[in-house]
Amino acid sequence: MILRRASFVAGLVALVLLTGSALQAQEANVPVTEITLENGMKLLLVERHESPRVAAGWAAHAGSVNEESGVTGIAHLFEHMMFKGTTTIGTTDHKAEMAIMAQLDQIRSEMDVEYTALREAKRRGEVTGSIYLPENQTPRLAELREKMKELQEAQRKYIVNNEYDKIYTNQGATGLNAGTNNDATVYFIDVPSNRLELWFWMESDRLLNAVFREFYSERDVVREERRMRVESNPTAKYEEQFDFMFWGSLPYHHPVVGWPSDVESINRAQAEHFFSTFYAPNNITAALVGDFQTDEAVALAKKYFGRIPRGENDPPEIVTEEIEQLQERRMTATADTNPSVQIRWHAVPFVHRDSFALDVMTDILSGRTGRLYKALVEGEAIATGEPYAFFSANKYAGSLEVGAELADGVSHERAEAALLAELELLKKQPVAERELAKVKNQSLANSFRRLQSNFYLLLQLLFYDVLGDWQYLNTSSAAIQAVTADDVMRVANTYFPETGKNVLWYFRKEGAEEDPELAALSGQAKTMAKQAIAEINQTTDPAELQGMLAQIQSMKSQAPPEFQAALELIAQRAQERITALAEGIGEEE
Repeated sequence: MILRRASFVAGLVALVLLTGSALQAQEANVPVTEITLENGMKLLLVERHESPRVAAGWAAHAGSVNEESGVTGIAHLFEHMMFKGTTTIGTTDHKAEMAIMAQLDQIRSEMDVEYTALREAKRRGEVTGSIYLPENQTPRLAELREKMKELQEAQRKYIVNNEYDKIYTNQGATGLNAGTNNDATVYFIDVPSNRLELWFWMESDRLLNAVFREFYSERDVVREERRMRVESNPTAKYEEQFDFMFWGSLPYHHPVVGWPSDVESINRAQAEHFFSTFYAPNNITAALVGDFQTDEAVALAKKYFGRIPRGENDPPEIVTEEIEQLQERRMTATADTNPSVQIRWHAVPFVHRDSFALDVMTDILSGRTGRLYKALVEGEAIATGEPYAFFSANKYAGSLEVGAELADGVSHERAEAALLAELELLKKQPVAERELAKVKNQSLANSFRRLQSNFYLLLQLLFYDVLGDWQYLNTSSAAIQAVTADDVMRVANTYFPETGKNVLWYFRKEGAEEDPELAALSGQAKTMAKQAIAEINQTTDPAELQGMLAQIQSMKSQAPPEFQAALELIAQRAQERITALAEGIGEEE
């Protein structure tokens, strides 16, 4: 099942893997073979012969950080487009389709002339609201839209829906999916060992012969996904604005789903330019983990991936650096959620040498045995649930965040002061060796668990390589063990400046009561669950929900303890939604 509307599952995977101690690897050497083809594509191969299957995937080093203004959301749009097939898959007559697609592009260019005029009219105050609203549609736009609908209907006669998925499924493959974040777009699947050549052919074909069929209708699907994930979510729209406030010069302030006006306006020519730049083999890493022979896999890679020509131009380097924040920034929001405080600071990118000490520091603060819980929940009864701290490392920059939900009657001022007080202790008092050792040992235990799954090892290889160094898998353990109490004190004093604070206070909307089961969660686990449940509630395809449920269930055994309750709740709500749909409840939600 291709989870286009529910690709949040891939996001959950990335969140679980790349949060805090999830970055640490087992204190053992994972035997990875690295090969670079002549066209620049990198392969990372790990043989494991316990079962006759292979976790297979590849990552385009392209996320929202690589987008320009005007085309934000295009990296995520490609997550959708890459399932639309090729010149031979997904169509009964490619030539007939191409003729129709050319006409669609021509009509779209005529529509752009109308939209340009509407933008000018809006600047003059003659149009209010989005130029894409039905009430702002000109007679010429209405005419062109009708022509586009007629052509799209004609194209559908040649389209074989979901053929890509069907081919894989008929050959015993499972879990076909993809996900986009700030730095990467990752595609993955689990295939039988004796069908590995099929994977090489299928994946190389969609890179070599991609067809962006149904481009404009799929762009509308992405726009609807944004409405569902962000605009209809009680807190996501505020988190998006908090992110935009936080990031100054770096394009991490672009939302992964794109700004609404950009998603509405991207055309196929822009998509083809993005594809030729960022989906060239010299900007892609592929990985296999499972039951295969390395020599045979390398031969297949050369045969299939090797036929893809290197990109004419290397992807442009991100040269912008984050501007120094000179004064604290504050934001308040009133929503259907419990009152809370979030405080965020700028930090370092994934490969920075201080990342290990920051991981250890946030682990000291987090969890039910961490300092924030002991002080704010068990001690002063200021917070409910589980206060959190996490270090998030992107490719070019990172962030540190602490937060807590307020107990009844507790003011935001008091909760913020309590959070900051715990950080001040880290700045002034060395962490005891016993506390430090406990955090390091827990980190190793979490890492060992994640290395047992071929799928999770695959994702770690791909994400780490995109972020800067796949060998982190084997080197981070020693680096974590080498962190000292002095290191923790040093990074606490370096990365929590008073002028660098970004604060978000949530107030509960009058009359609103938060879902009690969601209210019991906290931190990133709660954010993850909110987004997932919001999408589940708006999904009307039982098969799609079954696909979500299967992937969530497969994640649970590998997820860190702090995510277990959230995944249980998501699975429960998915099953409840499936039951409701079977009983005829909620189809029109």
